[in-house]
Amino acid sequence: MRKICFPILSLLFLSLLFGCSNDANDNGPETPKVVDKIPNRQGTGDSAVDLLSNGTFSNLRIEIAYVTGFRPTQAAMDGFVAYLKQHTFKENIELVYNELASPKEEKLTLEEIDKLEEENRTAYNDGDTLAIYIYFSDAPAEEDDEAKDLVTLGAVYRNTSMIIHEATVRKLADQSIFISDADVESSTLNHEFGHLFGLVNLGISPVNDHEDVQKDDMGEPVLDDQGKTSGNSHCNVAGCLMNAELQFGGASAKSTSLTAKNENGVQAACRLSGKSVLHMLSSQTAKGGLAPDLDSECILDLQTNGGR
Repeated sequence: MRKICFPILSLLFLSLLFGCSNDANDNGPETPKVVDKIPNRQGTGDSAVDLLSNGTFSNLRIEIAYVTGFRPTQAAMDGFVAYLKQHTFKENIELVYNELASPKEEKLTLEEIDKLEEENRTAYNDGDTLAIYIYFSDAPAEEDDEAKDLVTLGAVYRNTSMIIHEATVRKLADQSIFISDADVESSTLNHEFGHLFGLVNLGISPVNDHEDVQKDDMGEPVLDDQGKTSGNSHCNVAGCLMNAELQFGGASAKSTSLTAKNENGVQAACRLSGKSVLHMLSSQTAKGGLAPDLDSECILDLQTNGGR
């Protein structure tokens, strides 16, 4: 009997030994994954080709960070995904919602927007997935002047970063019974993402010259010391989604909004004007047409650089 029990006890001892060893390994501390944020913190338009084609990234993950109570409408997000599929070869597009507490700011500066992204962003490039961050805020832009009817709906400030001033979007939509929150959200999202696509002459070179120029309050081209004009990264084709003017009418103000950088080197490549979008949407509604889309010149630029 002892001869039978001894081998059995030995086997049980070895089983317990290996079992404990495996458990110890399983419960050990995991090495935290190092996230490389640098590829997502480049200049506006620098990821245009990667967004349009499937050469490097076949998947697109979009983090929708929004302040509680300011989540974008489902209609706008559905239209946004359709817009991306229309102009890119990305078939797998994932929206990840991230609800955030209010920063409790009356207005947001570009520096504050950049800091909020650094604190709250969770989606970064990973393998064959390209990540985008869009923040829907409860505060207007610092540069807004409602008394002069100058309000900013959205802005792009990096290759994969965008802000939508959702509070301003809703206030603007309330000015017309014919225009919904979703209408303004869609136009703002699609316009600003056009800049992430590299439009116009902002990361990808135009096939044909269709970039508009800086203009003064009277609508006249602004000339530099050499008598030359400067482009404003927008399309000069009437009716194009990318034709919307920048926030400010004056040349100096436009130049400041485009080139001013914070201490981290971030700059707003475009601040979309609420007045311009309202006028654009009102014109389309009066004509009984759909929301504006990219014109043939912008589409040609995208197709030449890997888009549909």
